[in-house]
Amino acid sequence: MMGALGGLFFILCNVGTFPAALAWTLRGLGVLAFFLVIYRLRQPGALPAGRRPDAASWRTYQMSVGLMLLAIPLGARLLTGAGQAPLVVLWVVLVVGAHFYPFAQAFGAPVFRRLAFMLLGTAVVFAGLFGLGWGAAPAAGAAVAGAALMWSSAGLAAGQGARRTHHTP
Repeated sequence: MMGALGGLFFILCNVGTFPAALAWTLRGLGVLAFFLVIYRLRQPGALPAGRRPDAASWRTYQMSVGLMLLAIPLGARLLTGAGQAPLVVLWVVLVVGAHFYPFAQAFGAPVFRRLAFMLLGTAVVFAGLFGLGWGAAPAAGAAVAGAALMWSSAGLAAGQGARRTHHTP
């Protein structure tokens, strides 16, 4: 759910640099995708059987989130001070992606590693495109990251081995 909210936030807050018709279309698609994720998560078998994570897993989670919350404003300040404010949103994508990586081991869920690489790759590719002169690359990268977060939240990035079958009663 948090990933879906974060994905929607990335989309809604960053597509404003596009032409109005495209921006509103992307916002509408983002909202639609969000509700589709919520619908999918409410289906029987959509979520794995719950088990309470152990203390070490919770410490990993807390450390990862804490470092993310420190890194975002520090990196934003450094980028802004260096005259690279447009790259701040891609810094956020990069840091959010990096914070998912330790979850794969801590929670025994490889989907977090795939999500981390999707977000890290998105940040790097779109920063490169910005460096090559595409001014809208940070906003486009944020929208792509938002879609990746929603895709993953819906369980669609789980991979072939993690697919669950749905049984109707």
